[in-house]
Amino acid sequence: MAIELEVCADEKAAARRAAELIAGLGAAAATERDAFSLAMSGGRSPWGMLAILGEDEAMPWSRTELFQVDERIASPGSEDRNLTHMVLGLSMDHQSALRPMPVTQRGLDDAAREYEGLLPAPLDCVHLGLGPDGHTASLVPGDPVLEVSDRRVALTETAYQGHHRMTLTYPALAEARQIVWLVTGPDKVEPLAKLLAGDTSIPAGRVENEAMTVIADQAASPN
Repeated sequence: MAIELEVCADEKAAARRAAELIAGLGAAAATERDAFSLAMSGGRSPWGMLAILGEDEAMPWSRTELFQVDERIASPGSEDRNLTHMVLGLSMDHQSALRPMPVTQRGLDDAAREYEGLLPAPLDCVHLGLGPDGHTASLVPGDPVLEVSDRRVALTETAYQGHHRMTLTYPALAEARQIVWLVTGPDKVEPLAKLLAGDTSIPAGRVENEAMTVIADQAASPN
């Protein structure tokens, strides 16, 4: 399983390249299937990418469903919520594309099953990030969610950085048509090297998909 690596000069260039790649995938999906399903991860790195996507004329927003790869269990509008930053990063014209994870419902296991029912099979494109500890999505080290094989959406059993989370699982990532990783910053050199080597000691290294591209900046590149 090969992972294609593209290295850009800096974080802004990497965000532009990732947005360009995703918009191209969206345009192709809209032409072929009249719809584009994109799942986007949380964290700081995709904010710039999302803003660029919002202005990209190739991106078929009117035919796009924008799902969440993961979300923290937190109150509506919380700064800890990935959705909060996604809403801020999108114009009002594009917010109808959002399909938020229902993390404020009382029965979270039922909510995860409900969200799973909304997901196209397969998703056209999944954006992933990479944590310094090697996590991706909310597939975090040591949590039983790493072993979930019969669900596409699940909950973490332990709090990670202060929050339990809802996340896409390995099966959902494996069936996606394309995975686009955006990896930036010097604290990602070691985990990126492990990801590229297929090192399963980190959660990201256990992602299996035949179409994966990593867009990294120079600071994160292990070469």
